[in-house]
Amino acid sequence: MLLFRELKQEDWKKIHTYASKPEVSQYQPWGPNSEKDTQDYVQHLVHEIRQAETQKFAWAILREADEELIGVAELTILDTYHRTGEIAYILHPDEWGRGMGTEVAKRLIRDGFQSFHLKRIQANCHPDNKGAVRVLEKSGMEREGRLRGHLKMKEGRRDSLLYSVLNDG
Repeated sequence: MLLFRELKQEDWKKIHTYASKPEVSQYQPWGPNSEKDTQDYVQHLVHEIRQAETQKFAWAILREADEELIGVAELTILDTYHRTGEIAYILHPDEWGRGMGTEVAKRLIRDGFQSFHLKRIQANCHPDNKGAVRVLEKSGMEREGRLRGHLKMKEGRRDSLLYSVLNDG
């Protein structure tokens, strides 16, 4: 079981324990992070989520048993008129394969629909990231297609698989 809480600037140290690992950032346009990279990332998120008109929300993910920070969860409102959002999350690799990614994705989806009244929530992942594909599918999302050249990487561009789930209620 996992807990979400407000992200704090001092969380950067725990976040850096995984953001500095090559296996965590291998499919990302960032990393492995230096300490300054991680400090800047957390500072940016903390600042952005405290803005009155923010469309981005981020939480520290904690293991309930010991309240250890093991990741970050994000929900971004992409379009307020059409009620569309996007979820993202990252977990410490020690937690991979334990169902926690699916738990995080399901909670973000539930909160997006219930608390933010979204009608569509999407997520994307690298086509080779089989763990992320499993998480998105297990969380109830359906693959819509491939976004070609979607993200700028250190070397070239990357495709992404696009997933979504709808709230018809």
